[in-house]
Amino acid sequence: MKKGMLQIYTGAGKGKTTAAIGLAVRAAGAGLKVFIGQFVKSMEYSEIKILEEIDNIDVKQYGLNCFIEKEPEKEDIKAAREGLQEVEEILNSGEYDLVILDEANIAVYFDLFSIDELVEVIEGRDKGIEVVVTGRNAKKEIIDKADLVTDMQEIKHYYEKGVKARDGIER
Repeated sequence: MKKGMLQIYTGAGKGKTTAAIGLAVRAAGAGLKVFIGQFVKSMEYSEIKILEEIDNIDVKQYGLNCFIEKEPEKEDIKAAREGLQEVEEILNSGEYDLVILDEANIAVYFDLFSIDELVEVIEGRDKGIEVVVTGRNAKKEIIDKADLVTDMQEIKHYYEKGVKARDGIER
């Protein structure tokens, strides 16, 4: 049986979700079955539209409204916790080869669920499943468990000049 690795994409720089989606497309191209669970997010980003057209990639969002600039509400916490429970079932189902937990680090940062709960779900998985966890502010506990950690650093960003998110590039 192959061993699925745990990859973490974190840091303040742009590109964590984009890198994970690139890996999902690569895996799908190799005939692997992919699940992407997006925590915190609820908008229909451009990548979601195209991923829905790829037969062996499934995407589900576990966010309600954007609360990043305010405190999450009880409904946000409930949605994330239900999402984590569903992801736990997926990680034990053996149905997928790659599972991406997009923005799970942010969910932990905002106390939607704990780092211990996240680690327990990942460690309890079918050992052949590759897992990618994205989001800034990755906790030491998950970094220590990871086989690969990429820290995306922002050196320069056009947001600083007032450029808003653009369709097809940032959303």
